[in-house]
Amino acid sequence: MNTKTLDQIKNEYYGEVGAPERDRLERELEALRIGFKIRSAREKLDMTQAELASRIDKKRTFISKVENDGENITLKTLFDIVERGLGGKLNIEVQL
Repeated sequence: MNTKTLDQIKNEYYGEVGAPERDRLERELEALRIGFKIRSAREKLDMTQAELASRIDKKRTFISKVENDGENITLKTLFDIVERGLGGKLNIEVQL
């Protein structure tokens, strides 16, 4: 049995890191991770989407959209969700 790593599969189907299709895939995956992390933090605090939305003056449906697809979220909104809404601290890392 020939087992492949996730990176090998991504290289095969989407190209090496730096290829346009691969970069698009990685950005989409990162957006999904952001939404998942927000949902996980909210649930850990035993908070509903409506409660989080109220804390940042947004609608519940907005929180749902962010949790399911964090792709089009602004940095300001991300900071609001994490710091004002969840009471956490947001750290952003740049990798070169």
